[in-house]
Amino acid sequence: MKKGINIWSFAEGTSIPDAIALAKKAGFDGIELSLNESGELGLDAGDKEIREIRSRLEDAELEIAGLATGLYWSYAMTSEDERNRSKAVDVCKKQLEVAAALGVDAILVIPGAVGVDFIPGAEVVPYDKAYDRALEAIGSLVPYAESAGVSIAIENVWNKFLLSPLELRTFIDAHGSRYVGSYFDVGNVVHSGYPEHWIRILGERIKKVHFKDYRRQAGGLHGFVDLLAGDVNYPEVVSALKEIGYDNYVTAEMIPPYTHHAEQIIFNTSGAMDAILGRSKR
Repeated sequence: MKKGINIWSFAEGTSIPDAIALAKKAGFDGIELSLNESGELGLDAGDKEIREIRSRLEDAELEIAGLATGLYWSYAMTSEDERNRSKAVDVCKKQLEVAAALGVDAILVIPGAVGVDFIPGAEVVPYDKAYDRALEAIGSLVPYAESAGVSIAIENVWNKFLLSPLELRTFIDAHGSRYVGSYFDVGNVVHSGYPEHWIRILGERIKKVHFKDYRRQAGGLHGFVDLLAGDVNYPEVVSALKEIGYDNYVTAEMIPPYTHHAEQIIFNTSGAMDAILGRSKR
């Protein structure tokens, strides 16, 4: 397995070049970038911007671990508003296009939500409607994923939707395409389950993995802690990943970054991942 770090783990405002340099210095194999509304890698990104990022990565001898986006919290494939649903599909098409240009094999996709507690005033959608809309939207995107050679990897998040590994497995299999799979986030299931169970049930459907840790006793968003400081049974998680033959990126998503000495979380995370993966100290 390869060791990656998500760009959201860096202090707010960190540029892509600075994040790449710091990730390399901290000993990561790759960095996961994010498609944003605007900026260095925005919805209007073209060949020039992509070439510049690829050049930065090549110069640093760093791979791109994945392509995420936070835009699905603003635009949902499950929304009651048809325009919002259409925008979410367009975001995914752009994400697939950018991923293909960057050489990424899978993108992180949130297929909508029934409700989102951590977003004040977030829309609440009936579960059955959310399921049908998400199924239709992802189904419409399968040809684009297959054409791009990039998998749509659905992340398990706190969206009150696809709440068990059995349901997520059924949702993925309904599309009948190897270009639809799971972006499995280890930390996101700890409040209600056990990540090693999800891994063994989802099996080869897992395209990418996020590493986080979570302390059940704290609860809510405050439960997310540094790797190895929470309740994730990482020896069992790694054992399960090996059982299913997973050898792609495990990417740390450390949110929020430290208030002071923000760079330290990158180095601390790298060291913890070396321990988790059984790597010798660099």
